[in-house]
Amino acid sequence: MTWLITGGAGYIGAHVVRAMTDAGERTVVYDDLSTGVAARVPKDVPLVEGSVLDGDRVRRALAGHRVTGVVHLAAKKQVGESVELPLRYYRENVEGLRVLLEAVTETGVPSFVFSSSAAVYGTPDVDLVTEETPCVPVSPYGETKLAGEWLVRATGRATGLSTASLRYFNVAGARAPELADTGVHNLVPMVFERLTGHTPPLIFGDDYATPDGTCVRDYIHVADVAEAHVAAARALRSAPGRDLTVNIGRGEGVSVREMIDRITRVTGHDLSPTVAPRRPGDPASVVASAERATADLGWKAKYDVQDMITSAWEGWVRLHPEAAPAR
Repeated sequence: MTWLITGGAGYIGAHVVRAMTDAGERTVVYDDLSTGVAARVPKDVPLVEGSVLDGDRVRRALAGHRVTGVVHLAAKKQVGESVELPLRYYRENVEGLRVLLEAVTETGVPSFVFSSSAAVYGTPDVDLVTEETPCVPVSPYGETKLAGEWLVRATGRATGLSTASLRYFNVAGARAPELADTGVHNLVPMVFERLTGHTPPLIFGDDYATPDGTCVRDYIHVADVAEAHVAAARALRSAPGRDLTVNIGRGEGVSVREMIDRITRVTGHDLSPTVAPRRPGDPASVVASAERATADLGWKAKYDVQDMITSAWEGWVRLHPEAAPAR
C-alpha cells in the first residue's frame, strides 16, 4: 500500500512518516508547509506541497502516487487561537477534511486514519476517560475534531471507506532531536522556553481537586503515537469496512507540578515554578483508558515520562544551544 500523510512535515506527522516507512509501508507527504518543515521529510519520500482545501491538487496527488490509504494529520491545533479565530479553524479543520474526503472517495482510496484529540471530551469528570465518555468540547478546536470524527464516520458508512479516529492525549518527546517539536504550545516546550530565558515555569492554578492541587494529564510519547498509526493502518487493511475510534494515551496521570519537577531535574535548571491564576476551561484531570487501543489495534505505549522529557530536551537544545546550563 501507499499512504498519503497529510501534515507529514509537522511534528507528529514526521514521526508517523518515519514509523510507517520503517514498517515497510510506502509513504507520500502532503503538506502546505505553513508550520511543517520540509527538512523533516526523508529524502526518499515524495513531498507534495499543497493545502487540503485544494481538492484538485489532492486528487492529483492521490492518483499520481496511486495512494491506497490516507493518514490525515494536517490541521490547526492551538486551543487558545481557535477561540480567537473560530472561522479559520472550522475552515481548515472541517472544510479541509470535507474536501479531502471527497477526493478520497472519488479516487477510490479504501482506508482513512483521522488524527483526533482528547479535546473532544472537554472537561470530563471521571477518573479514566473511555471512548464512551460523553464528548463535550469546550473550544472551537475540540469542536472541529469532534465534527471531523462525525464526518469521517458518516463518510465511511455511506461509501464503505474503512476509518479510524485516534484521540491523542498530551503528546511529548521526540524520536530523534531533528524531529523535535518546534512549537511552544504544550507544557514541555513551554517550560523549556521559560527555563531558557531564566524565568520560573508557570503553573496555572494549584487549587484543583488533585493530589497536589495542580492539573493532571496523560502524557504520551510521540513515537508511541506514531506506532499507533501503523497499527491503525494495518487494522484497516486487514479488515475492510471497519470503523474504529480509540484513545491514544498511557493510562497514567502526571500532575503539572510533578512534570515541571522532572523537567528541571533533566535540564539542570533549578528554578521553582510560579503559580498563576487558573486558565478558563482547564479540567482538573484528564487521563485515558487505553484498553480499547490494545484490544482493537494490538498497541500499547512503550515509553515513559522520563523518555519524553529527555528526548524533547535533546531536540530543544539542538535548536537552542543557549538553553544548556553551564557546567
